Amino acid sequence: MKLLLATANKGKIAELQTLCASEEIEVVSINDQNIPNLDVEETGETFAENAELKARAFARATGLPVLADDSGLEVDAIGGKPGVKSARWVSGTDNDRNKALLEKLAHETNRRATFKTVVCYLENPNAEPLFFEGTISGTIATTLSGSEGFGYDPLFIPEGHNKTFAELGVEVKNTLSHRARAFKKAVEYLHSSAAK
Repeated sequence: MKLLLATANKGKIAELQTLCASEEIEVVSINDQNIPNLDVEETGETFAENAELKARAFARATGLPVLADDSGLEVDAIGGKPGVKSARWVSGTDNDRNKALLEKLAHETNRRATFKTVVCYLENPNAEPLFFEGTISGTIATTLSGSEGFGYDPLFIPEGHNKTFAELGVEVKNTLSHRARAFKKAVEYLHSSAAK
């Protein structure tokens, strides 16, 4: 089975290729297939809606089975924000968004947060979507720390650790992240389906 991962993010692609390592599932990316990176507008109000929007767009464009995801950070002290708008709630760079979050939490003692990913699988453009969710709880650091990763990685300290994702590094992050958990569930489903 050929499976398209609807992203140009090389880290996500490598992670999924490792998870799928089998003869039944060949993970291809939009880079491998010379498929244009469709600029799908994330107009959904939930992670699932945005993941499905991306999956349907790529399934229509290619006819391939597709996995697409949407992720975000939900911070308790600010009502679950930035949430579904994590990449867009403040314009600019990841660093700008991290600084804005630190400012919002400057006088907060409750620094609890949850990273969430929802993966959508579509067998074809008209199929019913299947969703797989992964979460990880933690806290927001008081300063930016670490240089690996992207997004909120320099601020997010996963439960059970005393370093941010950016300090722990990509290999460690990929074993416990919200995205890894969601993709593992999707891959387990795909392996069980391929075995039937």
